[in-house]
Amino acid sequence: MHKAAENQLTWLHDFLRHLEYERNLSPNTVKAYARDIRSLTGFCEQMDIENWERLAPHHLRQYLASGRRLGLSGRSLQRCLSSVRTFYNFLNREGLVKHNPAQGLSAPKSTRKLPGTLDADQVNQLLDMKSSKWHGIRDKAILELLYSSGLRLAELVGADIDDFNIEEGNIKVRGKGDKERVVPVGSKAEDALAAWLDIRRKIPEKCRSNPDPSALFISQRGNRISPRNVQTRIRHWTRHQQVSGNVHPHMLRHSFASHLLESSGDLRAVQELLGHADISTTQIYTHLDFQHLADVYDKAHPRSKKQEPRKQETKKQEPGIKEPQTQPSDSNRK
Repeated sequence: MHKAAENQLTWLHDFLRHLEYERNLSPNTVKAYARDIRSLTGFCEQMDIENWERLAPHHLRQYLASGRRLGLSGRSLQRCLSSVRTFYNFLNREGLVKHNPAQGLSAPKSTRKLPGTLDADQVNQLLDMKSSKWHGIRDKAILELLYSSGLRLAELVGADIDDFNIEEGNIKVRGKGDKERVVPVGSKAEDALAAWLDIRRKIPEKCRSNPDPSALFISQRGNRISPRNVQTRIRHWTRHQQVSGNVHPHMLRHSFASHLLESSGDLRAVQELLGHADISTTQIYTHLDFQHLADVYDKAHPRSKKQEPRKQETKKQEPGIKEPQTQPSDSNRK
């Protein structure tokens, strides 16, 4: 690709614009596509593949194998392959190529890791935070809203004041692909948001930098709060409230979904509340729910575990017949 490098970068640029403006994908998703295609470009340069038309399925198999050797997980390789497939669909549409080398290929599968969640007691412990400082009142509203409505981090930081309808008890959020949905807000989250908005109106007056009058959550400077700031504040309150584990914004979303599914059993409703386009994404929470039920069963059901062996009663032996003597195993020793 040395001779046509400039042309290839132009097509990559056009592809990223297509993702951003035509498909309305989030900036983070577009960046992920860009990383994957740039990585493929580097592989093609090493293999002296001068244009996208020459890339064949056996090249992609080599590419996936090299990623495997570098320690990439099956999930990462699946994402790379999906990026290449989408990229070639775009090139086909534009008439640059007439094939898709990623079509029909599959990456090595990896065990799907269950998302981490907090139990109800841990959530209550975290949300039982108390602070009279303005950023503490803001942080409580953030935590309550994340758990009450199951928002993504990007949805939270992108929310505006006008999106919150206190009369209806809901909030409008913009999810992946810039899709809007309206989700309910619980009473405790409503109270926390009302307390925050009362304080929030007074903060921009004291700020030296240009405040953001529309943002629901702002930083000390009056600008829209950043994702990194939210993550830092959650870590602070996790330590302060002595909640164990690495609690992050998405864990509160996982906890929201798991607890709601556990109580209602309505998978479709949870899908809509989370904003999942495909219900298969939501189904992972059924595994969490089953895991919880299995734990309860193991602890509560009298026949859930192997019973301790009964002590054998001494029997009178018949003349001439001897029962074999069994030695106790180490596992039965106390």
